[in-house]
Amino acid sequence: MTDRGRGALRQTADALTVGPSQMRWENGALVIEIDEISSPPLISRVRGQIRLIPEAITGVEAMLTPDGAHIWRPFAPSARIEVDLTQGHSWQGHGYFDANFGTAALEDDFNYWTWGRFPQAGGGATCFYDGVRRDGSTLALGLAFDKDGAAREITPPPVARLPRTAWALRRETRADAGFVPRQVMPMLDAPFYSRSQVRTRINGEVTTGVHEALDLRRFAQPLLKPMLAVRVPRRPGWTFPD
Repeated sequence: MTDRGRGALRQTADALTVGPSQMRWENGALVIEIDEISSPPLISRVRGQIRLIPEAITGVEAMLTPDGAHIWRPFAPSARIEVDLTQGHSWQGHGYFDANFGTAALEDDFNYWTWGRFPQAGGGATCFYDGVRRDGSTLALGLAFDKDGAAREITPPPVARLPRTAWALRRETRADAGFVPRQVMPMLDAPFYSRSQVRTRINGEVTTGVHEALDLRRFAQPLLKPMLAVRVPRRPGWTFPD
């Protein structure tokens, strides 16, 4: 990820280009072309392509705040993915495609949230979105998607604690009563954010999915935000060669 200025942005109905990298829809697949330089401590060129082929595209837009200032959009809860990048990252597997949109800074409206997306038998997926807003109200969203993208809201199972991260970040997820979820593989560990693979049990089915925890109070600390520039390089003067 690299922050760039407006001169590095081009957009059409089917493509978004930011600097030398691009995302585009092509024959029903989201094709992501990457040409970047990774952040410290392992600075190196990262090039290649990711192809994501959705099983279905949903029309779901979930409001995370009552005023609609924050929206979660699960475009493709289930998808196939093909990865071919430098540094030996070449594989195929199961994936998903979602995004968040908003008209306000996350730290203005949220103190904390967790999110999880867990594949289910038959090709569907179950997603949980839990949060504590700045005004003290809570978010507790459960959505179940079938393979064709049809969604239904569900009552989430009980909250279950996960061990804190190396940065002592609090984590929790959803699990059937009596089941103890656990981390299977760490993916990203930062002072305010954690992403990992977590194994839990939902309606009697043991499943492993992607889980994240985000502490917006930590993120809002003035001493922490400048550290992001180390992990997310900034190239404000980059322009297209032509």
